[in-house]
Amino acid sequence: MEISIVILVIAILFVSRSLKVVPQQHAWVVERLGKYHSTLTPGLNILVPFVDRVAYKHVLKEIPLDIASQVCITRDNTQLQVDGILYFQVTDAMRASYGSSNYIVAISQLAQTSLRSVIGKLELDKTFEERDIINAQVVAAIDEAALNWGVKVLRYEIKDLTPPKEILHAMQAQITAEREKRALIAASEGRRQEQINIATGEREAFIARSEGEKQAVINKAEGEAASITAVADATAGAIERIAAAIRQPGGEQAVQLKVAERAVDAYSKVASDATTTLIIPSNMTEVSTLIASAMKMVQSTN
Repeated sequence: MEISIVILVIAILFVSRSLKVVPQQHAWVVERLGKYHSTLTPGLNILVPFVDRVAYKHVLKEIPLDIASQVCITRDNTQLQVDGILYFQVTDAMRASYGSSNYIVAISQLAQTSLRSVIGKLELDKTFEERDIINAQVVAAIDEAALNWGVKVLRYEIKDLTPPKEILHAMQAQITAEREKRALIAASEGRRQEQINIATGEREAFIARSEGEKQAVINKAEGEAASITAVADATAGAIERIAAAIRQPGGEQAVQLKVAERAVDAYSKVASDATTTLIIPSNMTEVSTLIASAMKMVQSTN
């Protein structure tokens, strides 16, 4: 019975040492007699008991690493308190096991030195404006060295950039002055636009008045022209009717009678004026001669 228990214990021990189940997104490094042998992948794996052993276990997931806060000096000799966070992933379990004694500490220290170097090349204002550039340069510097450690640096993010209190007060004063300047510019632009609008309105009103006056003059001229044309047409019509009447039988006699009546009326009006001296021709045949001359003119016009 005791022998059976011993055999069972030895069997369990052999099975536990020979069968290894690796979880997903993990990699285990196996050494055989103290030397690297293989890397176990997720799932069931079989080892040689008492010969093979799992020396290192690595997580292949993306790992966030908090980088301790440090003081960096910018190009214009301003101190900045900077901290950030680094994201990396183990890509080669064998190099991560034997490339560095502690790749996490190595990455953290390299991130700090790289950050100081990058910020030292920039002025204070640029450090706030170019965070993406700083992050990319830090990642490039770390990733080059981390290849030998079996680690891939994915990204680096600056969490806080804190300048000294004096610089913060100066920056706040600068921001206040800039906002006041923008307010003054906006007010002046508003006044300028108001004056432009007033001038534009006055100009348009003057143009409208001048256009109205112009149209009024045109309308008056057209009305006068139409009136003159109507009078001329009426006069021409009257003359044509008189000429047509003269051509009728007895027309000339009627004209002679009309002219004689007008002559007699004219003499009578002159004679009625006390201040006018009337000279009567000695020969009244001259009056008939005058009437005859008028009739010849009428006939010539026909």
